[in-house]
Amino acid sequence: MNPRLSLVAAATLLSLPAQALAAEERAFDVPKGSLSTALPVISRQAGVSISVVDAKLWQARVKPVRGRMRVEEAILRLLKGSNARAVRVSATSWRIERRAPAPRVAHRAAPPPRQVPQHRAREPAHDMVAAAQDEIIVTASKTDLPYSHFAGVVTQLSGGDLAFGGERGMESILSRTATVSSTHLGSGRNKLFIRGIADSSFTGPTQSTVGQYLGDIRLSYNAPDPDLRLYDVDNVEILEGPQGTLYGAGSLGGIIRVVPKAPDPRAMSVQAIAGVSLTQHGDPGGDIAAIANLPVGDDGHALRLVGYMLTDGGYIDNPLRGQNDVNRVHVRGGRGAFRFDAGNDWTVDLGGVYQSIKSNDAQYADKAADPLTRNSMVEQNASARYGLGTIVIMKDWDGLHFQSSNAFIDHRLFERFDASLPEAPPGSVASTGAVDVERLFAPVQVTPLSTVPRVLDQRNATRMFVSENRLSRPYHDGLGWVIGASFIDNRARQNREYGYGPLRAVLPGVTNKITEVTGYAEATVEVMPDLIAAGGIRLSHARLGGMAEGVSFALAQAGRATTASRNETDLLPSFSLLATPLHNLRLYARYQEGFRPGGLAIDGDFVRRFLNDQVRTWEAGVRFGDKGQSLFDASIAVSHSRWRNIQADFIDSAGFPTTANIGDGRITSVSGALAMRPTETLTFELGAVYNHSRVDDLALEILPVFASAPGRLGRIPNVASHAVRGSVNYATVVGDEDFRVNSWANYIGPSRLGIGPVLGESQGDYIDTGVAMRIGNDRRGLSLTLTNLFDSRGNRFSLGTPFVEGNEGFMTPLRPRTLRIAVDVAY
Repeated sequence: MNPRLSLVAAATLLSLPAQALAAEERAFDVPKGSLSTALPVISRQAGVSISVVDAKLWQARVKPVRGRMRVEEAILRLLKGSNARAVRVSATSWRIERRAPAPRVAHRAAPPPRQVPQHRAREPAHDMVAAAQDEIIVTASKTDLPYSHFAGVVTQLSGGDLAFGGERGMESILSRTATVSSTHLGSGRNKLFIRGIADSSFTGPTQSTVGQYLGDIRLSYNAPDPDLRLYDVDNVEILEGPQGTLYGAGSLGGIIRVVPKAPDPRAMSVQAIAGVSLTQHGDPGGDIAAIANLPVGDDGHALRLVGYMLTDGGYIDNPLRGQNDVNRVHVRGGRGAFRFDAGNDWTVDLGGVYQSIKSNDAQYADKAADPLTRNSMVEQNASARYGLGTIVIMKDWDGLHFQSSNAFIDHRLFERFDASLPEAPPGSVASTGAVDVERLFAPVQVTPLSTVPRVLDQRNATRMFVSENRLSRPYHDGLGWVIGASFIDNRARQNREYGYGPLRAVLPGVTNKITEVTGYAEATVEVMPDLIAAGGIRLSHARLGGMAEGVSFALAQAGRATTASRNETDLLPSFSLLATPLHNLRLYARYQEGFRPGGLAIDGDFVRRFLNDQVRTWEAGVRFGDKGQSLFDASIAVSHSRWRNIQADFIDSAGFPTTANIGDGRITSVSGALAMRPTETLTFELGAVYNHSRVDDLALEILPVFASAPGRLGRIPNVASHAVRGSVNYATVVGDEDFRVNSWANYIGPSRLGIGPVLGESQGDYIDTGVAMRIGNDRRGLSLTLTNLFDSRGNRFSLGTPFVEGNEGFMTPLRPRTLRIAVDVAY
């Protein structure tokens, strides 16, 4: 199977031998009209990926296509009589370009358009911002809007690029983008941020600032990134900036949308991948995955299955416990989808996802100890289990598209933190052998060298039902629109307890409940040639509730006013303009809003309320050049955001993480990308981002927490002030085999761990590097990947455990230099 296919239309073809595709006949029902109307329809019905080189061809009139025929015949019939022609790029993709002008009498014939040689090993990199005339379809716009008509920043990463060099989940995305960042507690425990919109280091009750989607299914609400492995993925779309109108709550910074490959009813295919990795200063690891596509019957049904197992070798030693390489991580998971062709252009997709992550110990080290070493008296293991079941119903007719996406999510996370106690002085109750329970389960304030082992266990459980129903007119003839409604019911529970050997003491916990009903609409209109306007609105009504867990009945009754149900209503408008003064130059301006609802957070012996927060963003940008066609292309975007009632986690006076509205802030972000292609086989890419943030209006209720260190407030946490990413991609043919090499280097600038005096430590300011290569063909391949070329340490994250003082003594290093060797086969 060739994984190097880009999504450039609304649907893409799964891997298939070229002979079977060329000979097979399919049923087509494509109405006449403009190419922009017909292309998504014929792409879906044919199961192929179709790109358009010249943006002006989108308005070309095309013929209707009806009946059973081969894919090639259907595309040629569609374009008959137009000024466009189709060129087969591979067995699964086509390119539509303008026909060469006919020769004129007494004039020299005009030369044909420049053809880009189609090297079999050529894999156009998509790990920078896409330029205008790739004519990538932004399916996350919900109207199949061509990127040349989209006023905003979209980064599209192809599934082939993400898998190249080894699948690493969210790490694969982070290493290919400069504007997306993350905490680094460990796989399945991290929070994601885009373009400087970050709140805290902990997984508390606040909703994420980044919306994560698998297809059109929301993955979580107020849970950490599940870090699903990205096997068998068509592409990943990243929309920067608030996306409140289309995606609602929890998209303050943007969205990350993973598009999995769909079941293909035309032919069976099987792929297997296996690799072994060797980590310097650590244990070896390995990965294995299998992908199968199985047609079911002759009526257009199909089943697609993905399964995988990965182990990342540990590299952190704990001399205090006499253990080496303690931080090994195990990942097991799978995904399945069954496509049912119900007839009359109705399609039903049934799907499921399950993934389990187990971390043997924490990922951090002590700054003052030897490299890659931590002295901890307890094992800080963690586990995450994520389950998802989906039903998606779709229909296309008369240029319209209906889709109903429904899912149930169960997400559970267990974390153990070191909360060890100072050793009791001689003569005390504890030193004489009796158990001082009050002292044993008191908050930790100091951590001297001599300590008594104690742990704090935290359990998060989230269950969510989500349903979205929408009707859209995919953009064509200068108009596209979508109207929809969604329903979300989310329950999130967090429990904590201290543990000292067999003894347990329950601490206050919290349950948050939210039921949200939303209606939204957005339209994109070409108001005049080369000027496109878009506008939309979203109205959300949420009912919030919850309760304190692990508290006495009397205390719960006394705090009923705090936990009582309440309602919130939010109205989110958006509008944008995009102008094309030159055929390869686009200017745009955009306004968008995002919000997160309020909730309850643990506060001492009970809980407290926090309010909803809201981001308003103004953005302007320029895109120049034709990605993949011209010698170079570039883009730059400038945004300014006002963030009201920032929800953030901080360490309270008792030493526990809690959540509050800390005040108002502002964020200015400048991002840019540049790609250069000096030859057909060589590509250079560069991306960078600068973030300037400030909390400038501190809330009165938390002033006492910051009184001891007012200068520690400053910047919004966990986002580097600047980051730079560069890559070099070389692809050619060696004999009968494809050969590709990709190398990259990422610089992550300095940032701060969190808000307040305890979490004000610095982190970041490091360089991560890597190189990957593969030689092979569509059927088999051999890969070699080397990461962290210079074996640097860095400090990705300064949080070790929040339940002891001394956060300045912790660091999370980069994985040491690691070599991976892998083979892949496809049938």
